[in-house]
Amino acid sequence: MKLEDFPQDIQQAIIPKPHGRMVYRCLGCTAEYEIKKLLYTCPECSQVLLLHDPDADRLKSTSGAKWRRIFDYRKMLNHTALKGIYRYHEFISPILPLDTIVYLGEGHTPIIEANRFLTEKVGMQFYFKNDGQNPSASFKDRGMASALSYIHFLIRKNYIPNVLAICASTGDTSAAAALYASYLQPTIKSAVLLPHKKITPQQLSQPLGSGATVFEIPGVFDDCMKVVEALSESHNVALLNSKNAWRILGQESYSYEIAQDLEYDLKNKVVVLPIGNAGNITAVLNGFLKFFEAGIISHLPKIIGVQSNHASPVFQYYKESDPHKRKFEPVVVRPSVAQAAMIGNPVSMPRVIQLVERYNTQSQRPNVFIVEALEQQIMEWQLIANRNGHIACTHGGESLAGLVSAKEQGLVTSEEIAIINSTAHALKFSGFQEMYFKNQFPSEFEVVPKSELINSPVLVKPSHVKKYPKPSQPLSGTELNDFIKGVAEEIAQRLKLNKARN
Repeated sequence: MKLEDFPQDIQQAIIPKPHGRMVYRCLGCTAEYEIKKLLYTCPECSQVLLLHDPDADRLKSTSGAKWRRIFDYRKMLNHTALKGIYRYHEFISPILPLDTIVYLGEGHTPIIEANRFLTEKVGMQFYFKNDGQNPSASFKDRGMASALSYIHFLIRKNYIPNVLAICASTGDTSAAAALYASYLQPTIKSAVLLPHKKITPQQLSQPLGSGATVFEIPGVFDDCMKVVEALSESHNVALLNSKNAWRILGQESYSYEIAQDLEYDLKNKVVVLPIGNAGNITAVLNGFLKFFEAGIISHLPKIIGVQSNHASPVFQYYKESDPHKRKFEPVVVRPSVAQAAMIGNPVSMPRVIQLVERYNTQSQRPNVFIVEALEQQIMEWQLIANRNGHIACTHGGESLAGLVSAKEQGLVTSEEIAIINSTAHALKFSGFQEMYFKNQFPSEFEVVPKSELINSPVLVKPSHVKKYPKPSQPLSGTELNDFIKGVAEEIAQRLKLNKARN
């Protein structure tokens, strides 16, 4: 749709112009810092940062109804920079010129309604939001689109020289970081640190394919994170983990898309997502708060954060009902099928604590809940979901297991509608499905396959068929007819098919 075809009263707002300023604000001492250089923690007190728009109140000068029209009409605009997460430019990073935005097809992933069987089994209506349909097949692309657009902006402004982008990862972060950095090479190069033999082969292949330098080190993700933090403090590198506040900004788009897809009606809605390093839940909370405070939505949805009992430091923190007695303590993680969430010391925990309190205050009631799921439940719910039309990864299974747990605890009701997060594509974690089907899970995973959920290929090779085709050795004539007839008859018998009537 061409700009001149848009309604006159919003034409000037359809293509946003860079304006205002943004600052890093410390969650500890509230000190503020300019964004002309890469910054991850407060130089004064070492706390994590969030990006803050000092003039955010200007967003309220536009009515919620007008914002909704702007975003809805912007969907029809054929403008590359505004096709992805920057459809919500004013709420993500209004300072960025549109020609610095990196768009690789991220964002606006579909929400897919559960079929009748799944709805009845869970006991409420729900949708999967399939973030595995992002370019690198995970939700991490949202944050990388923001972080790399910002770095692109700094380079264009000559604020920083050429950059080495680096991250620690359980798989998905490295894939996204390497992909987005490769788009801006040779100006930006990338390196990733992975825990040795702790990610799937599919995830390992992604940063290698994008040309990143890949280092595998002993230990788990938390150990990799300590190394990249040390590098970012002593060397001129761009840290791309969720400690980077620009990552959080991009992931806020998840909230905005849900609001828009549900026509901005979030009354009686529940958003369920795995926690992991806590960057995503931080972003989702902050995103909904921004839309709420601007009048774009009139209700804040209920938020359910989920953790495996093999890596549940956030659950353990909120398990204490008295806020004054809560004390965050990292945990030693155990092997988990929700591999990307296998994090014992989430970087964004200070952000979570602050934003949960603010979210509950704005909601005027407890509206954020953290639940725990067993590994067995995570694996089973993933398999059940994917047998009913979805492409959920193990973390999507974790989200669904969390929704079921929340419903059993009375935290959600059958009258509410849930949107649950499948963070990545099922193919990234297909190895766990294979382990389940072959009953090969090591004991430390605490997953015991159920026969009704196991599925394996069946070799069809009837004994009475005398000859079978081989590569480069096709059959013909009577031999081909005998082969076709014999195999077809055995398949029909196994499937208990009825003969067609003439």
